[in-house]
Amino acid sequence: MNILIAEDEKDIRNLIELHLSKEDFKVFEAEDGLEAISIFGSEHIDLAILDVMMPNLDGIGVIKHIREKSEIPVIFLTAKSEDHDKILGLGLGADDYMVKPFSPIELLARVNAQLRRYYKYSSGKTKSEITLGELKIDKDSCAVFKNSEPLELNAKEFKILELLMDNPGKVYTKKQLYELVWCDTYYGDDNTIMVHISHIRDKIETNPKAPKYLKTIRGIGYKMERM
Repeated sequence: MNILIAEDEKDIRNLIELHLSKEDFKVFEAEDGLEAISIFGSEHIDLAILDVMMPNLDGIGVIKHIREKSEIPVIFLTAKSEDHDKILGLGLGADDYMVKPFSPIELLARVNAQLRRYYKYSSGKTKSEITLGELKIDKDSCAVFKNSEPLELNAKEFKILELLMDNPGKVYTKKQLYELVWCDTYYGDDNTIMVHISHIRDKIETNPKAPKYLKTIRGIGYKMERM
């Protein structure tokens, strides 16, 4: 999973990154709030660790931006211990709060706890419709629409599109797509995925050669662009 650390003190960022990387998390580092917002907008972030006091834009400003778009877990770090700062952070949607100096082992435990709680909750939610720009999927009827006009997709195309639209911004490799959609072991059959992606683009894109929605990440895989 991808973790965003927004902290202006490099030593603290390095310490957190060291412990998270040992647990196979992919870490994105920002030294101020504006850089944090930029990373959040361009990467699929599963959890954010935000310092409250940062240059350019503080953690309060960053969480306000995140909460306009996502309910991912957010953990605040601060040198302040006053109750009103804690209440302010939690009131704006922070899920946890740690006062510096803190134990990186405890922070790692809280990261894992927040991720377990969030994804257990998310998996229990049922969304019958997904909307992305002009596109809409109705899961109950397995129907796809663009500007309210129905599109004809076969079963595998529908599953690929549903997976990608359910996770906008997240990059899936060909291996991941094949194993998740075909429910079979992937033996490097790139052509199967490429043909299905091409057919989906023909149906959902105004110009399939310059796709607006379904983007190729060269050398990695595919993703649906956030709208």
